[in-house]
Amino acid sequence: MRIFFYFFAFLIIIALVISGFLGIFPSTDQFKDNQGNLLPESIAALETIELGGLEQAILIRGKDKDNPILLWVHGGPGSSQMPLAHRLDRELEAEYIVVHWDQRGAGKSNHGGFREETMTFEQFKEDSVQLVNYLLERFSRDKIFLLGHSWGTQLGTEIVRDYPDLFYAYIGVSQLVDSREGVEIAYNWLREQIEGENDQKNLDRLEEIGEPPYTHPQYRIFAEIISSYGGNFDLSMMDLALIAIRAPEYNIIDYYRWIQGANRGGKPLHEGEEMTVVNFRETVPELEVPVFFFAGALDKNTPLELIEEYYETLKAPHKEIIVFENSAHTPFLGEPERFNQELIKIKEKTGF
Repeated sequence: MRIFFYFFAFLIIIALVISGFLGIFPSTDQFKDNQGNLLPESIAALETIELGGLEQAILIRGKDKDNPILLWVHGGPGSSQMPLAHRLDRELEAEYIVVHWDQRGAGKSNHGGFREETMTFEQFKEDSVQLVNYLLERFSRDKIFLLGHSWGTQLGTEIVRDYPDLFYAYIGVSQLVDSREGVEIAYNWLREQIEGENDQKNLDRLEEIGEPPYTHPQYRIFAEIISSYGGNFDLSMMDLALIAIRAPEYNIIDYYRWIQGANRGGKPLHEGEEMTVVNFRETVPELEVPVFFFAGALDKNTPLELIEEYYETLKAPHKEIIVFENSAHTPFLGEPERFNQELIKIKEKTGF
């Protein structure tokens, strides 16, 4: 019996250590001066608000509440950006009020008993517009900057098209253009890489799932192989985990919810073909706000060549494409310093 006592005592100690490291009660660090005094014009808030009938988490951080708002619409669906904010956003928080949002089914918004059938494109879109209006009202603003990444660009593009008066500019990071053609480009590239490396293991995996279009389980295998060849994430899963685990905004339960949401991914949207038949060249040929595309030259998830084609034909009052030569699908991870510098330049280019 004694050995069981020591075993359980050991588990309790480990749990307490982990809880102390990750934090039992999530919070976000306040902005202070060198003497430890709170900066009076700053804001650092971790909140839960109701969007589309569901409680959803937002993180609001900025050194000066007079700065413009930058809303980050994360990718996935399911891959919340909030656990990385403490590492990536320090420069941005001096220039913007940066808002991260755990979308329904992601991270802190992936509640117990969450109904994944609510993950429809129209529902995500409704949630997004409600959040934008909440921020405008809370900070007494007329407009904000919207940044979408990957899946977030599918949301962002349509929201900006439908509600242009709410936005100073749209920043599409790893912009989705044509979902079907993008997968075909990635497939041809990947097969060439695999055959060039004489990689029989991955060639067998690729042949097992066949050519696109893919079901959601097949696409996950496909994306995993792309990642192994450097065409997707710019940091390893271990590196990302080591950054995320230090986020004061998350506790053990939040990490569990994050993993659940990321594992679910876009399955409901994929099965309903709401993510697989997108072609913005046809449906969104024009935007009425300044547009900035941030694209990784090595990205095979949202291939650069499609973004360049869309950029050439898209009508907008002002447009730019910024290529990150050493990045793939996540230039904010691959080249974070330049990424932030380019975002700050956008603020300056739009009159702030």
